[in-house]
Amino acid sequence: MAINVTRSSMPAFEEYCEEIRELWDTHWLTNNGIKLRTLQGKLQEYLQSPYVAMFTNGHLALEAVLASMELEGEVITTPYSFASTTHAIVRNGLKPVFCDIRSDDYTMDASKIEALITDKTCAIVPVHVYGNLCDAEAIDAIAKKHNLKVIYDAAHAFGVTKNGQAAATFGDASMFSFHATKMFNTIEGGAVATNDKALYDRLALERNFGISGPEDVPMIGGNAKMNEFQAAMGLCNLRHVDENIRARKHVHDLYMELLGGHEGITLPISQVDVEGCYVYFPVLFDGENYRRDEVFDKLTALDIHTRKYFYPLITDFECYRGMDGFDSSATPIAKSVSDQILTLPLYPDLADEDIRRICAGILAGRHI
Repeated sequence: MAINVTRSSMPAFEEYCEEIRELWDTHWLTNNGIKLRTLQGKLQEYLQSPYVAMFTNGHLALEAVLASMELEGEVITTPYSFASTTHAIVRNGLKPVFCDIRSDDYTMDASKIEALITDKTCAIVPVHVYGNLCDAEAIDAIAKKHNLKVIYDAAHAFGVTKNGQAAATFGDASMFSFHATKMFNTIEGGAVATNDKALYDRLALERNFGISGPEDVPMIGGNAKMNEFQAAMGLCNLRHVDENIRARKHVHDLYMELLGGHEGITLPISQVDVEGCYVYFPVLFDGENYRRDEVFDKLTALDIHTRKYFYPLITDFECYRGMDGFDSSATPIAKSVSDQILTLPLYPDLADEDIRRICAGILAGRHI
């Protein structure tokens, strides 16, 4: 039987049907309906954020927050991320400047940021990776020193806290993805969490054509509203999110037990004082004892589907080839990790016997 790299978390069919039942009474399907407003309130509490702007997906949320800040010039970011991060920067007419990552948790190396700052730098867009948090304290100090905005791509950090403080509270804003493959999903969806009321108000215009009232359109905006069916799925899934995290932790812990201590395999670290969400299980292969692509092919032949995530590095994308600043040799750690990383199947109901099957397939793939 096939084992996929992920499986969308869904409530019981009856629970979702009950949640959407009233939509057949109200016929209110989008435009800031009751489901969206209810979910928004619950997320403000869960994410410890006074303002949570809801979007139809995380990418448009990131594009909107960059646009809302009216930035110009260069944005320091990481090449070790999903395509969305850099695409959102470029599509806003900004130039990405790439900072290398740390070799232990794969997040932006804050010690290398200041060397990249110029008089054109306007913001930093760090990425929390696999539930690992960036060094927010160091990044915040740098941003304050140089008067820069900080927008976190927190797509992997829903439910993650450090010393009890939610990831959503870091920086000027944090973007979350609620895509179907994420630990918490609204089918598709996303949000921007912020402490800035003015930014929140601007985001409301950005996602709704710039319309502020029945006859008022003070700015040019797009269409990125979350609909009621998405919000209803979010309300259902949020009820089970802590249970989801506990189940994911069980999968994570069994992987650690079965794969730990094998030369050539680097397993995820546990960050100090961080409560994670166990959204992914990344494994780094050394290229000698184990070769990533060989392991990938062997597992695929066993009908076990993994993901080279993130590969290729953003700076190696065809669409950016030859563009100024897109040079993967400038970020050697990110390049090395990208060439060796593999994320294993992880979802709440992944059976122990399947985890053992996956690990046996990996260990059998040792390069002799």
